Amino acid sequence: MTVVEICLDDLAGVRRAEEAGADRIELCSALATGGLTPSIGTVAAALGLARRIGVNVLIRQRPGDFVVDDDELAAMVADIRAVRALERPAGVALGFVVGALRPDGTVDAHATRALVHACGDASVTFHKAFDQTPDRAAALEELIALGIGRVLTSGGAATALDGAAELADLVAQAGDRIAVLAGGGVRPANVADLVRRSGVREVHLRAVEQVPSASLVLSGYDSGHREVTSSATVAAVVDAVRGVAA
Repeated sequence: MTVVEICLDDLAGVRRAEEAGADRIELCSALATGGLTPSIGTVAAALGLARRIGVNVLIRQRPGDFVVDDDELAAMVADIRAVRALERPAGVALGFVVGALRPDGTVDAHATRALVHACGDASVTFHKAFDQTPDRAAALEELIALGIGRVLTSGGAATALDGAAELADLVAQAGDRIAVLAGGGVRPANVADLVRRSGVREVHLRAVEQVPSASLVLSGYDSGHREVTSSATVAAVVDAVRGVAA
């Protein structure tokens, strides 16, 4: 079966993703900037809403590049420890999504090792900073050696479907040592083709729809609409990948 992971920053989306059949969420904040660590209160609320769906928490201290200094790394480690201390329902798996690069784009082994250590026995995904590495085959081996359990990638292409050939190479290289999570432009109309062409067994996407603002008064902070997780899109992706598995 193909695992479906939904990237979201709205709490209502936790229930919507779960009820629509998704297997896991990546919980973030500030997705308009590429995603940042959600607040501890948001994580606690999401864990309280989940019943069976896995919850992976993005750990990214700031927007921009993925080169972290010592202070930023310490803050990321502290965030991981704080999240791990939260209560969660039995059966809800907690994981973390991390990533750190050197200025030349190679994996920052020192920072990544510290983050993995802080995660303890929780699963760890290396996020799409992976696609910036100059040699992804070599980077994959380094992530395996560092104890990373999953890598989010589009195969270095603009979309996962465009990168399907490289994704297939990464899947073959990875074997059962690390999971390859395909993300980037994944939609209900293309996800089955992506799975067939690449051989990935996990897919990642934002499933969004726009809804009107709840406020009757607009301002510079409110454009009159906002993005939320779409139950229909999640369900359509789940149905599409289940068809491939069948």
